[in-house]
Amino acid sequence: EIYADIVSSSVDPRHTFINFMEPGQLPEEFVEEVRRYKFRGSSGKVNLALDGLPDFKCMPGPGAHLRGAMSISPSVEYMERAYDDAKYGNFSRRPYIDMVIPSLTDPSVAPPGKHVMSCFVQYAPYKLRPGLNWDDQREAFGNNVIDTISEYAPNLKNIILGKQVLTPLDLEREFGLTEGNIFQGELSLEQLFFLRPVPGWAQYRTPIKNLYMCGSATHPGGGIMGANGRLAALEILKDYKGAA
Repeated sequence: EIYADIVSSSVDPRHTFINFMEPGQLPEEFVEEVRRYKFRGSSGKVNLALDGLPDFKCMPGPGAHLRGAMSISPSVEYMERAYDDAKYGNFSRRPYIDMVIPSLTDPSVAPPGKHVMSCFVQYAPYKLRPGLNWDDQREAFGNNVIDTISEYAPNLKNIILGKQVLTPLDLEREFGLTEGNIFQGELSLEQLFFLRPVPGWAQYRTPIKNLYMCGSATHPGGGIMGANGRLAALEILKDYKGAA
């Protein structure tokens, strides 16, 4: 055990207040708010080891365009259709995909002449429809992502050396991301700004003195790297200086 005068938790509210604490340590109304906090992860990852670079039909050949983020999201209607699948407990048959090839900017992550490609995929609901489970659907999910990218980069299947498929369930099992949500909770209106993570406790403080929250479950949510920790640190310093 490690003792400290101040503790800051960057894990999500369910872990911090439900799984890590004994019953009775927190006000019941606070616990109920935490239990109502929604996660509902909706994304997965596919990582590919490649023998070369994908050749996209829209911009053939190697070039600077492969060094940035690439997206398969041809229209609003396309993305709406992708979400429709998830609404009914299926992964998107025509998914929205963000892709990066980090080995182009950091060659140390792959052997010489080889590459790695990371694909962020939506939508992949944590809870599939009755009769389906992610352990059985993992391979189909990964193959569907590869098939989709291959429509835009036809050489992809011929250069794949290996793949890693991470479903929302895998993100929970391997990385502790509750329900596979990469932002430690839904970024819905009722869970943003002064309501994140729960009403009345949006300033990084908790009902337990000197226990703070600093992860993506706090304002401004996920996607703004480091902002949560910096803002939490400022509040901690404010309290520490005020108590000195």
